[in-house]
Amino acid sequence: MTLVLNRLLPLNGNKLKKNKIFFLALFLCGILFSNAQEMPVKFLPHKVKKKETIFGITKKYNITETQLNEYNPLLKKIGLRKRMVLRIPVYPMLVEKLPEQLVQLDQSTQAYIVKPKETKWRIAYNFQITIPELEALNPEIKKGLKEGQEIRIPIVASTTESETIDSAWDSSFNYYKVLPKEGYYRIEKKIGVTQKVLDSLNPKLSALGLQAGMILRVPGEAKGELKIQNDLLVERLSLLDSLKESHEIELVLLLPFKANQIEYDSIEDTRRLLQSRNLHTLSTDFYSGVLLAADTLSHYGVSLKLNVFDTQNSISKVNEIINTHDFSHTDAIIGPLIPTNFDFLSTKSLVRKIPKIAPLSTNPVALREAVYQSVTSKNFLRKRMFEYLDRTLNREDNIVLVVDSLSRSVENDLLELFPMATILRPEKSNYILPDLIDSLLVDTLPNKVILESQDFSLISSASSQMSAQQSELREVQLFTTYRGNVYENPNLSRKQLGDLKFTYTTDRLPLKLGEYNHFQNHYISTFGKPPNRTAIRAYDLVMDLILRKAYSGNFKSIDKIAETDYQEHRFLYKKQNKSFENTGYFLLQHKDLEIIELKK
Repeated sequence: MTLVLNRLLPLNGNKLKKNKIFFLALFLCGILFSNAQEMPVKFLPHKVKKKETIFGITKKYNITETQLNEYNPLLKKIGLRKRMVLRIPVYPMLVEKLPEQLVQLDQSTQAYIVKPKETKWRIAYNFQITIPELEALNPEIKKGLKEGQEIRIPIVASTTESETIDSAWDSSFNYYKVLPKEGYYRIEKKIGVTQKVLDSLNPKLSALGLQAGMILRVPGEAKGELKIQNDLLVERLSLLDSLKESHEIELVLLLPFKANQIEYDSIEDTRRLLQSRNLHTLSTDFYSGVLLAADTLSHYGVSLKLNVFDTQNSISKVNEIINTHDFSHTDAIIGPLIPTNFDFLSTKSLVRKIPKIAPLSTNPVALREAVYQSVTSKNFLRKRMFEYLDRTLNREDNIVLVVDSLSRSVENDLLELFPMATILRPEKSNYILPDLIDSLLVDTLPNKVILESQDFSLISSASSQMSAQQSELREVQLFTTYRGNVYENPNLSRKQLGDLKFTYTTDRLPLKLGEYNHFQNHYISTFGKPPNRTAIRAYDLVMDLILRKAYSGNFKSIDKIAETDYQEHRFLYKKQNKSFENTGYFLLQHKDLEIIELKK
């Protein structure tokens, strides 16, 4: 400091004054610059890759480690982990005004190569233009895009790779395409998102206003009655609305009523028999759902002829029915319900070419000619859940596998996916010791528990004790790769499953508790009681089959029709040689007392 003063002393007064002004200007600029650096103008997502370091990330985005830590507090607690999604702050920069010629150049277009599975709406959103504007630049894409195709896109609207819709940061959002003449009010009524929320998620919206073809970012939980297709909200396919003419369809129902075992002389015995869950009640419930579907379709010009046979749950009886009745005018056979009886039916040459629908059982049937497996298989649901777990679970989290002795093969598959997972063995009575759970769950990391069992005792014990471990310091989430019928037990606490955000794949989205829709009210007025799972299944199945037949002209083309939804079930048929399998499914999560659908 003394040396500086000594060098300044010889300066005359004017020079000293000029130096003071110069240093003051520098000081003020420093203050302005530091203020400009205080608050980020936006954030970018960054998904941590293998072998990446904090030093490399800060250099890539030209920020300091302090700035990175400020907006990612988890870094100080657990350090940098693979697949972690970081918030990268972007600060304002002082830039000179660009020459007018350069600005005009930025408003021109550049070549862009279409990526695999890329859609027009994704490109439009990423480059901040509407779909009509994109099509105006590229008239040849009005009929669709092709992988590797070269198109033109505006330069000025382009975004960096980390800002595009494909980033992990955007996985919590859905996207919506504005329809012609659509305003904020109509969008709010359709998907439940207010103008204020839309403006906050789409910064340019307030300046540009709503435009037809514009792609908007919306909250992930917002979808209304729309469906999510590749992150975009689209209208659900309604085959019922597409019916333009009358149709006549003949169905055969093969159900195990076992009427020969009912003692009609004893009213009390009959009442007692029909009050318990058995093949008698299963058949009558299924039949009631079919009747309600026939009644609904009749109001849309569909005449459904039903030929109903009692199989008595006997292969010999099925054989007798096939050999003694004329099936030449039959459009499709539904049943038998039991897989072994169904497999026998599918071997009969007399009905080989007639569509045969396996209606109810989750157990697989033989996929022979003209066989339609309408129930999404266990293997398919489990495979989809494995893909979800692989995609969403961080390997650095505390992953715990709770597997009973009958599910060891699933455990082996899970260990291949998560080799560092901890295994928790239940006791012989399928009970889990509380002290063992407490020792295996941690406070420093999210706890992801994968439960594999179809035993109610183990499921009840695990869910109740895992729920009890939840706290502000300890986060526990529960998953399973297959949710069987045992989870329908009313003694299983729905609140505990909600606390654990229980997540799974299924072919069925249950109707909301305590809310009766038009279908349920129609069923109650017809049969005097609410529909159960079997009746709803029958209704959905017959509605979908008949509407697909009416829409496409024959059952052989039902795989050409997109995914459909009804009361509780989803259908999307895939052809396997000469047979068809339903691959429709839901990815569901318990949230409080509700069950919500997640994006696949």
